[in-house]
Amino acid sequence: MTRIVEPAEQATPDTAAPARETFDSLNPATDEVVGTYPVHTAEEVEQAVARAREAVRWWDSLGFDGRAERLRRWKGVLARRLAQLCDVVHTETGKPRGDAQLESVLAIEHIAWASKNARKVLGKQRRAAGLLLSNQAASVEYRPLGVVGVIGPWNYPVYTPLGSVSYALAAGNAVVFKPSEYTPGVGKWLVDAFNEVVPEHPVLQLITGFGATGAALTKSGVDKIAFTGSAATGKKVMASAAETLTPVIIEGGGKDPVLVDADANVDAAADATVWGAFSNSGQTCVGVERVYVHEQVYDEFVAKVVERTKQVRAGSDPGAQYGPMTMPSQLDVVRRHIADALAKGGRALVGGADAVGDRYVQPTVLVDVPEDSIAVREETFGPTVTIAKVRDMDEAVEKANDSTFGLGSTVFSKRRGMELARRLRTGQTAINAPLSFAGIASLPFGGVGDSGFGRIHGPEGLREFARAKSIARQRYTAPLALTTFSRSEKTDALVGKLMAVMHGKR
Repeated sequence: MTRIVEPAEQATPDTAAPARETFDSLNPATDEVVGTYPVHTAEEVEQAVARAREAVRWWDSLGFDGRAERLRRWKGVLARRLAQLCDVVHTETGKPRGDAQLESVLAIEHIAWASKNARKVLGKQRRAAGLLLSNQAASVEYRPLGVVGVIGPWNYPVYTPLGSVSYALAAGNAVVFKPSEYTPGVGKWLVDAFNEVVPEHPVLQLITGFGATGAALTKSGVDKIAFTGSAATGKKVMASAAETLTPVIIEGGGKDPVLVDADANVDAAADATVWGAFSNSGQTCVGVERVYVHEQVYDEFVAKVVERTKQVRAGSDPGAQYGPMTMPSQLDVVRRHIADALAKGGRALVGGADAVGDRYVQPTVLVDVPEDSIAVREETFGPTVTIAKVRDMDEAVEKANDSTFGLGSTVFSKRRGMELARRLRTGQTAINAPLSFAGIASLPFGGVGDSGFGRIHGPEGLREFARAKSIARQRYTAPLALTTFSRSEKTDALVGKLMAVMHGKR
């Protein structure tokens, strides 16, 4: 949670210049002020990008090995001070420290993978030149883009932005990072830790503020923007970046489905559904929001989900499984979705309308919700889940794919897991385990439709932050000179015959 501090609140009688605008970061469980941060102006954002332009020359000059060594030192700092980082995440988001540790550990794994594999993925690669140009040596390598702007979210303030930051850095770019206004302290902690091991130049810089600061970053002349947030905001980022033809990576959330087949391990599917739907207060872009269950196991599955859900509770005490809603306005979204589901004939087997409080939302399990309800169509981003009965997995796939979103998905099936996974219109699918793709650093992560485009993580994530550079080097003079005005008719005739022999067969 945030609170704007106007300049007048900071001014003192003997201060000649007006104080700058700042904002407070608040603990969402208590509204306690945990930090105060500047609202960076468009001019300051441009200055940060200019500093990054200078820093990237040095960072690129270190080469893959030099950058990898610095990134290894950075992850070492994060690992040794993991408890401290988790305290900052817990304080600003309200999530339990165990959940903060889980996302931080995964982020460390991604730093390790990116630093280790950048040379292999982005280094010089030989390519075949072909028969006509066999005198050429062909190669491709990937060069850094320059300066990358990263706009991070508040729900996973370590794992999600570092999925872009660490890969961009490994590829040789400098980064200007704007964390969410709800988690500026986490962003500052991460940048400060990096600057301890890279003190020479401002390779990774922090800017803080609200939407206007993020908008300034999109217009600042960076070479790429990596954004994570809502689909609506992603469209605004893309439109702003289009003014300068700045490429973007957009991760715009999801409405992720789970499919439970007749032969599924129902216990495992129920456990995964409860954890995927309610962990982090349901504030997970690849969290479980819809479940489609084969009619043969529907009653058993629902009973197990209800049983497990009744053991889950939101709160700030050590016994609670998840914490408060980090962004207060999301409470109204969750309340509206539950109300619409119930008004259209749905039933709450756990939770319901009374589950939404002033800070916390207790877990809510909804059944018999029609597919046109906003609880099924729109991203809820809260601790609710809808469960629907289907006659078979063909119907499940059809309903799962009937969405504008396409980020993550999960399939529980002993025989048909791979088949069903391939049929789902999502960027990634886990089979017989919840959200496992997010923890595998070598797998790309991203969505389709309103969930965005572009990929972070894995080789594809490294290449997102680099440009392909093709080089053709003549090794010797070709016997057939094709690219010259002195080319003879005899040469043309010979090339024509050669093409007939090589490619003219029926």
